[in-house]
Amino acid sequence: MLVGLLISAADLNTNPSAYMEIVHKSGTVDDKIAVVPLEGMIIGVSLMGESNDIVQRIKEQLELAARDENVKAVILRVDSPGGEVLASDEINKLIADFQRDHKKPVICSMASLAASGGYYVAAPCRYIVAHELTITGSIGVIMSGYNYRGLFDKVGVRPVVYKSGKFKDMLSGSKLPEEILPEEAAMAQQLILESYGRFKKIVETGRASADKLNGATGRKLDKEWASFADGRILTGTQAYNLGFVDKLGDFDVAIAEAKRIAGITGSPTIVRYEQPFTFGNFFKLLGKAEHAKVKIDIGMDAPSLKPGRMYFLPTMFTY
Repeated sequence: MLVGLLISAADLNTNPSAYMEIVHKSGTVDDKIAVVPLEGMIIGVSLMGESNDIVQRIKEQLELAARDENVKAVILRVDSPGGEVLASDEINKLIADFQRDHKKPVICSMASLAASGGYYVAAPCRYIVAHELTITGSIGVIMSGYNYRGLFDKVGVRPVVYKSGKFKDMLSGSKLPEEILPEEAAMAQQLILESYGRFKKIVETGRASADKLNGATGRKLDKEWASFADGRILTGTQAYNLGFVDKLGDFDVAIAEAKRIAGITGSPTIVRYEQPFTFGNFFKLLGKAEHAKVKIDIGMDAPSLKPGRMYFLPTMFTY
């Protein structure tokens, strides 16, 4: 396997966003397809105080693909259940801006899971390829929390709240059910519906733009697509029939479509970008203090959702 350095040796310990170019498959030197992975929860947080969140990583890799004149197309490899509304929207914009500013198509290759926010980031892509068994769809918004007032009352704990206005403790989990004002529920629902409306607009705009460019090689949104944008999950086949994706197939099919769209006639070099190991980051990991945690094994890792935040997530990931 070939490795191309995109940075100087001095940058390895001073630049946390430095990357190396890894050749996944050798081919024509003048024609490259860059693979940008988007895996796991879409959460815009910084680790250890550095810009190391998924939004930043996508941005940096797209910038590398933009600067390399030999990169003719990008494959966004999505394997994600979704995540935070804002982080998903930021990645969506990064992809749309990249295609507009650099005239390089982004082809989405859906892996096992590309649901909710995972579909939101795929929507602006020029072409979307999904496996027949990919779990996608789940177009919707959710915001949830826990009301623990019953537990408080059981153990003899009573919350004391001082607030500047009647809605300042909105969404508080320590309130009695009868203390929750009808206006609170209405305002929370309005927040959800506003983000949901944007989600549907993103889907409609992205698919319309792709349809205009792809023509007969892609899929047009079904006239009744909005009735399926109610939070339900879809298989890749169902998504294809409804026009949410353009073609059924695996990663190799996505590569073939990227070649066709980019006008590559030979065998392109398939590359990806990886951050090199640095001793600085290694010692930071060793020195990072962790709080004691109790974990319950339920057969899968549950994402840590924060109360009061809106997420593009299927309900199976919101426990």
